[in-house]
This record gives sequence, structure tokens and C-alpha cells, in this order.
Amino acid sequence: MNPSPNLFLIGPTGAGKTTIGQRLAAHYGLPFVDLDVQIEARLGTTLVSLFEREGEAAFRALESAHLDESSRADGVVLATGAGAVLDADNRARLMSRGTVLLLSVDVAEQFDRLAHDTVRPMITGTDRRGRLESLAAERNALYEEIADLIFLGRHEHVDAAVPRAVALLDRHWRRA
Repeated sequence: MNPSPNLFLIGPTGAGKTTIGQRLAAHYGLPFVDLDVQIEARLGTTLVSLFEREGEAAFRALESAHLDESSRADGVVLATGAGAVLDADNRARLMSRGTVLLLSVDVAEQFDRLAHDTVRPMITGTDRRGRLESLAAERNALYEEIADLIFLGRHEHVDAAVPRAVALLDRHWRRA
């Protein structure tokens, strides 16, 4: 792991990238960027609407462009979308421009956390657990391939998770 001023959070939907990322940014005194929120703000629409109107391919192209721009920062905590790792160029950008922290959570925990979620377009439909399992099978190896550090999620409140994440980062993140 190279010294880096940037911390990039990757992981599956519902892993806590936004919630934990905001707290880590505050702890380290860095700006926080949520890639999905940034895309919605710039386009003036929701990801669900974008997926419905233009499809996943159009979203992935926008995601890559925004990831390229945001990952060039010097001192940022960036939460990617869960599928950002699908693109090889995105993986290369993340690995070369920052320290990559995988927030890892199992499908059962995801399912519990997302029980009432209606805004994530990749898990719409009737078989949400099956969809989460399919996404995990497709993406978990990609997450692990580029992760510098892996933070294992537990069935715990964010107030307990963040100090564990800070302890892991303080031991291993060499900030430039």
C-alpha cells in the first residue's frame, strides 16, 4: 500500500460506505464525496430515474467520468457506488490514486439493512435476497482484488463500527 492522502471506500450496497465514510472524513478532517450523491446533484435527478430513462450502461459511463474526476483530489474520503469496481479503468484509478478500504458485509446483513430501501436501482424487484447474492457473486472478487484494507462489517451500530474502522486505518493507512 502506497502512501496516499486519499481514502476510497468500496463495497456492496448497504455496507455503510456513506455513513461510515462521512464519519471517517470528519475524524480525519477531510472532505467527503459520495459518488452517487454527486452524480444525482449534477444531473438533477435520482439514480432510479436515470436507470429507468437511460439504462445501466449510461449510468456506468457517468459513474466512470465522475470517479475519474473525484479520485484526482488530494486529500478526500470518497465513497464509490457498489458497482464502480465493474469497470477495469475504475479499479485501476482507485488502486493508483488512493488507499482502498473495502467495507465487507455478508448478504444476510445487507438484506436486513436494505429491507425498506426503495432508492437503489440494482436491487429492485421481488427477489431482493437473490439479487444481492447474484451481485455478491459478481463483485466480491473484484472488491478484494483492489482492496488495500478490509473492514469486516458486523451486526452493529455505526457508533461501534467507526472506532473499529479508525483503529484499522490508524494501524495501516500511510497518509501522504
